[in-house]
Amino acid sequence: MQSGGVKTISKYVDEEVVQRLLKALDASFFFVTALVLSTDLALSQNTPNEGAIIGLSAVELALLSVFILRGLQLYEPQSLIGGAWVIAKTSAAVVICGFASFSFVDHFLLPMSPVWLPVWAVTTASYLGISRFCAQFWARPIAKLGRFRKRIAIVGGGKAAEDALQALEASRNLNFEIVGLFDDRYDMRSPSAIRRYEKIGKIAELAEYARGNRVDLIIVAIPLSAEARLLHILKRLWELPVDIRISGQASSLKLSPRAYTYIGLLPLLSVFDRPLFGWSLFLKNAIERALSCLAIVMFAPVMLAVAAAIRLESEGPVIFKQKRYGFNNELIEVFKFRSMFSNLTDANATRLVTKGDPRVTRVGRFIRKTSLDELPQLFNVLTGQLSLVGPRPHATQAKAADTLYDKVVDGYFARHKVRPGITGWAQINGWRGETDTREKIEQRVKHDLEYIDRWSLMFDLMIIFKTPFSLLKSENAY
Repeated sequence: MQSGGVKTISKYVDEEVVQRLLKALDASFFFVTALVLSTDLALSQNTPNEGAIIGLSAVELALLSVFILRGLQLYEPQSLIGGAWVIAKTSAAVVICGFASFSFVDHFLLPMSPVWLPVWAVTTASYLGISRFCAQFWARPIAKLGRFRKRIAIVGGGKAAEDALQALEASRNLNFEIVGLFDDRYDMRSPSAIRRYEKIGKIAELAEYARGNRVDLIIVAIPLSAEARLLHILKRLWELPVDIRISGQASSLKLSPRAYTYIGLLPLLSVFDRPLFGWSLFLKNAIERALSCLAIVMFAPVMLAVAAAIRLESEGPVIFKQKRYGFNNELIEVFKFRSMFSNLTDANATRLVTKGDPRVTRVGRFIRKTSLDELPQLFNVLTGQLSLVGPRPHATQAKAADTLYDKVVDGYFARHKVRPGITGWAQINGWRGETDTREKIEQRVKHDLEYIDRWSLMFDLMIIFKTPFSLLKSENAY
């Protein structure tokens, strides 16, 4: 465990995703290898149910090998950056699994050629040597940057924070980094440093810090008895896309052990969870990028036709780029087909587009009404700036009733807990287009937050399926 407030925006690499991918790769290779070898090297060709025996034995060997490697912690990040000894240990474990499986099948089920075992040993050892060398080549610079470590910010000071830090320091094999302390008090109750960890700023500054530096977990080390102060703090922090926990050591209540989650020896009470993380986030990104590639190929003729129509009607670039709020309030550059005359475009969206707006070209009215102007955002999905499904990204100066969105809706920035999308739950429910009233932006944010709470892959696919039908009701799109 390390400390420090050094600025870093490098993304956290979730070890669960890495482990699952490596396990899937290993299991597939072991299964195919065992199946091919057993089919080619079985001595008997007339044994009843021979094919079923070979298939089930291959599945058993693949699962056993992965289970043993997992039990030996050879999928952990520290093993991924290990040297030749880790590769040798991994290979030895898989060869032993092969020996056990070969002995069982040969003795009880199906006579096997003695050549099977040495071929298995050479094949799997070669595979593991290559795959683990590649894994180490990839993982070592990532580990050096600390991207396998979760970064923790402690909110609070005094004894409660010291107890939490002491529990974390007393825990072994934790892959965490304490970035520092945040507290509004600057007196003897909350010194400028506790143990070896410094106070970085006030609680109000934590949100800004978390948007410029990676923070994966916030631990609030404040007694539950300080209810008003605790609620005030949580109201400030809940918009952040970060796991938020309350230190169980800061409470005099003795709750059931099942009420707590633990980081090492530190009991924690869950308050807010980041909506998308780990394997779920990986699957969403993978599926959406694959669908985006497919959509780009499918709509390529349409995009070429729109681009040609824009250039024929008015001078200027075909693509309009606009700064908008992305995940965690980061500014991203979103692509659209230009729908206005080039000398009248509004990069900051300080003025809403209204029905009959003279700035909009004839082609622009059509592509805005049909949402064809959004098609270039498929390339934003490929770059990871947008999702296919998520809250729509808003321009930095967008207003409702002449007031900035975040001033109209309390908790507006909570919609940025996930990556924004081309389409979303609000859009298929009719809340798209102009936001000239408070109700329209309030309803849009309400549906965005509902989407975040209800998220699932099936929910995303349902929204994608319904999006074309929602475009038929385009009375709000100008």
